[in-house]
Amino acid sequence: MKKKFILILCVLLSHWAAAQNIFKAKVINDETKVAMKGATAFIPDLKISAIADTSGLIIINNIPNGRFEIEISYTGFAKSEKVYSFPMQYLNIPTVVSLGPATGELAEVMVQTTRTNQNLRDVPTHIEALPLEELDEKSTMRPGDIKMLLGETTGIHVQQTSAVSGTANFRIQGLDSRYTQLLQDGMPLYAGFAGNLSLVQISPLNLRQVEFIKGSASTLYGGGAIAGLVNLISKVPEKAPELTLLLNGTTAKGADASIYYSQKWKHIGTTIFGAYNYNGAFAPGDGSFTAIPQTNRIAINPKFFLYMDEHNSGWFGVNTTYENRFGGDIQVVDGNADNVHQYFERNKTFRFSTQLSFTHKIDEESRINFKNSVGYFHRDFEEPGFGFKGQQLSSFSEVNYVRNGEKASWVAGANLITDNFTAVPPQNNLNYHQTTLGAFAQNTYKASNWLSMESGLRIDENIPAPVKPSNGLFILPRLNALFKISGHLTSRIGGGLGYKMPTLFNDQSEQEGYQHIQPLNIGNTRAEQSFGLNADLNYRNALGDEAFININQLFFSTRVNQPLILQNNTFINAPGHLLSQGAETNVKLVMDELVFYLGYTYTNTRQYFSGTNSTQPLTPKNQFSFDSTYEIEGSFRFGAESFYTGPQLLSDGTTGKGYITFGLLVQKMWKHLDIFINAENLTNQRQTKWGAIYTGSITNPDFKDVFAPLEGTVVNAGIRIKLLN
Repeated sequence: MKKKFILILCVLLSHWAAAQNIFKAKVINDETKVAMKGATAFIPDLKISAIADTSGLIIINNIPNGRFEIEISYTGFAKSEKVYSFPMQYLNIPTVVSLGPATGELAEVMVQTTRTNQNLRDVPTHIEALPLEELDEKSTMRPGDIKMLLGETTGIHVQQTSAVSGTANFRIQGLDSRYTQLLQDGMPLYAGFAGNLSLVQISPLNLRQVEFIKGSASTLYGGGAIAGLVNLISKVPEKAPELTLLLNGTTAKGADASIYYSQKWKHIGTTIFGAYNYNGAFAPGDGSFTAIPQTNRIAINPKFFLYMDEHNSGWFGVNTTYENRFGGDIQVVDGNADNVHQYFERNKTFRFSTQLSFTHKIDEESRINFKNSVGYFHRDFEEPGFGFKGQQLSSFSEVNYVRNGEKASWVAGANLITDNFTAVPPQNNLNYHQTTLGAFAQNTYKASNWLSMESGLRIDENIPAPVKPSNGLFILPRLNALFKISGHLTSRIGGGLGYKMPTLFNDQSEQEGYQHIQPLNIGNTRAEQSFGLNADLNYRNALGDEAFININQLFFSTRVNQPLILQNNTFINAPGHLLSQGAETNVKLVMDELVFYLGYTYTNTRQYFSGTNSTQPLTPKNQFSFDSTYEIEGSFRFGAESFYTGPQLLSDGTTGKGYITFGLLVQKMWKHLDIFINAENLTNQRQTKWGAIYTGSITNPDFKDVFAPLEGTVVNAGIRIKLLN
């Protein structure tokens, strides 16, 4: 009897052991196909759970035979709930589970600017991102450029640099545009001589995400990222082909036509973007000068992608833009010049750049990346009695190593940046040449569940070197910390050093049209050096089943020593420092199909020169923004927005008036067709309504600072046709 009992027990035990199954799944982001480290799997009936590793792999052991529902979730993404039968047919092949952004929830995004492709909520650096859904809305508001996209972002102020040509630049946290970097796919393409025409020559239709770092970002991106940077991330081909055509017209005599095509095959893929943008000379309210210049622009941007195997991939792209921008006295632009009406500004530009990126994946945790871009930019600027033309040839090359571990992630690499500007006689004394060789390393360490640290160090050598004490060598440390105080409350604190080499190309030179500007003697001019601090609190929580709220409060402070100023047509180092301090408040409330957004920026930028203390011109202290959107996904969208820009000191000592603008958007979507109509500045705020935009005579005008819109109310309408999507 005893032997029979033991035999039965052994049979039962062997049957029980054989019934213990294993579930393997790899969790990826449905849009980016990036592995989702930290995703959670849960079997409700068995009360068993597991967490994905760095490769997105989840393994659950000891599952008995039978059918069980397995829930796979990740914060900000829609949950996967599926029933699996055990034993499974293919035990050693992980099931691929794709998670898409949760509808109505504050969906998380993966960021690339830190180079580690981490989830936004896990990055110690303060980063903001505009995902594809928001870019889709912005592309219907202004398809021809990204001025609106940046200008509506908290903490960023777009400053128009010409009263008649529409050129503009952007400032982060109250600092001039020369302290910011504009990148495309992590590569600097729009610096120097090309800077003030960048915002008006880039279309949002070709972008899938825009990322912002506010505050020092010099560790990874070198000199010039004192105030922060904007990284424009281009679309990549997906398995499903896409062919989109957008046609748009405006009441300000504008017309836009854009086309985007992408497709991915097994080993190759391609994206092709092309656009033609036209604007007739527009001077509202019987104005004497163009608020919007006569513009003809054509852009072509093809890219070729190669997927050799699971370890090697890369892409190569070309960016070509030609533009003829003609502004000034409206009679001159219309061909009716006479002895009185003579003033004009003409900008003819040609941009050609190449981009190359290659990635070798060593294993699931590490990879080597190589990037290169070469850019050529030619600009011919002309006004009565004066002309300035030249070409800029620049290059960027970088190799870096990235390792994403359980506790620590590393980024280390080196890059070479060259910038050469050659002016055409007689202004060839303004020639500029700069070479920068840099090496950097950055570590992100998860010390515990509530604390992550990000530390970095960069060393740059510049040739030619500025005057002592730096002598062209800069050592730039940086430190950031992320505190997860609770499941709903987090905080980031960080700071770092930065620098900016002396250059002629900035907002002041652009406003002067480079006329009478004296050559820059780098050997007798110090580099501008900075120290910046940022601290924020972020609260996010669900309000019931259908509502979510996100509140972010950011504080910032940046000091720039001996900033470059224009004095008697010569750039010199100011005897003192520049200090920019302030705060940003962002509130986002999602209630099912209804979204509310509120933003506030307080900026106090002061100049401490020669023992005096004064406010920096063209820096509004107070800016408010409000945006509300009602959207039925894939069917209908309605949006309303309002912006307040407070009074600001102008260069002539007067104060520019504060103003409020208001806009509306209505969009109807079908499977293959969108129709939209958008109205901007419905309050018809125009600087020319409050006084003349210039002093002197109309023949030889001296233009004032531009601090408010010049074009007034503008309505645009159009269609977007999605033929293959």
